[in-house]
Amino acid sequence: MIVEVGTTRRVENLAAARNAVEVSAVGKVVIPGFIDSHTHLMFPPPGIPQHDLDTASRTVRTGTGQRLQTRTQSFVAAMARHGTTTVEAKTGCGLDESAETKLMRVMAALKDDPLHVVPTYLFRLDPSAGNQENETFLRWVTDELLPKLNRRRFARFADLAWSEDPQHEAIFLRYLEEARRLGFRSKIHAEKCGTSAAITMAIRQFAVAADHLEHATKEDAALLANTGTIATLLPCPAFCNDGRHAPARAFIDAGVAVALATDFNPCYSPTVSMQTVVALACLRMQMTPDEALSAATINAAYVLGRAKKVGSLEVGKDADLVILNGPDYRDLTHNFGVNLVHQTMKRGEFIYKEGEVAPRAGPYNDSLTALD
Repeated sequence: MIVEVGTTRRVENLAAARNAVEVSAVGKVVIPGFIDSHTHLMFPPPGIPQHDLDTASRTVRTGTGQRLQTRTQSFVAAMARHGTTTVEAKTGCGLDESAETKLMRVMAALKDDPLHVVPTYLFRLDPSAGNQENETFLRWVTDELLPKLNRRRFARFADLAWSEDPQHEAIFLRYLEEARRLGFRSKIHAEKCGTSAAITMAIRQFAVAADHLEHATKEDAALLANTGTIATLLPCPAFCNDGRHAPARAFIDAGVAVALATDFNPCYSPTVSMQTVVALACLRMQMTPDEALSAATINAAYVLGRAKKVGSLEVGKDADLVILNGPDYRDLTHNFGVNLVHQTMKRGEFIYKEGEVAPRAGPYNDSLTALD
């Protein structure tokens, strides 16, 4: 835990510093650990399109929990190497309780080692299903699944993948109302046309965040102003869709709190680096370095309900921090694709330290050289 913050001279003169272990950050900059508040860390599995929900769910259900955990740990380790200290992870297996609970159990088994993982249940309607099937799905979720997740404390958030079909709005409303009644905090994926309707529902249901927002307008930004709902913007998926970015400047100018996240998805957005997200926010979304760094740390911590513990370097908060190679945090904005992390600390322990590239064992083998 952070017990004091201040200038070098002031901290070094404290009695508590006499027996402290000194970590040199000379020529470097120290920032809070990144908070990645929107990822699909575990679902869908790699190599399976997200729209093929049946195959993705079956793969989770029939695979071993150990294999799923090992794969997830490799993603989490990569995030730690790039400076993330807290990450949200969504489910979204549809009408497959076995797959959903397996994902939740694996998240619980990670035991915050090395990162704190915040589990979120994602409600997604099958676009090919009829009204009766959707009603059956809703009743199962509200009457059985959500209460079970709540009892076992498997999930803290109830997310919703918005649909443009106006017939689905009544289902979405009942889902969000029941989730709120059970004590879940809600979020909404508002990534398609119909963003205004999604934002309106997010506001009325006191959602903590509306995410994506690539199709949002200045009018939508005005709707969110002074509501308490945070706009979570995801610049990385633009590489895999039509290249559209959320209008970050419009949200910020309207007074909306903005968070940034990777939207990590092994199929469509395989980006583990919040540094890349910060750079893109500045290069493509007209955010300033200060705005982008705040959005990737303290604002994202508010999205996950963790702002009292993480997201800034303040007395009483967890010692989650990153030491960057370079003397200025603004270096993040013009080092696209470069990992600037020297060390990552989680709760006072270094979980990643930059290492040297391994030297060659000896001269090239002649046979390999010939093949080359």
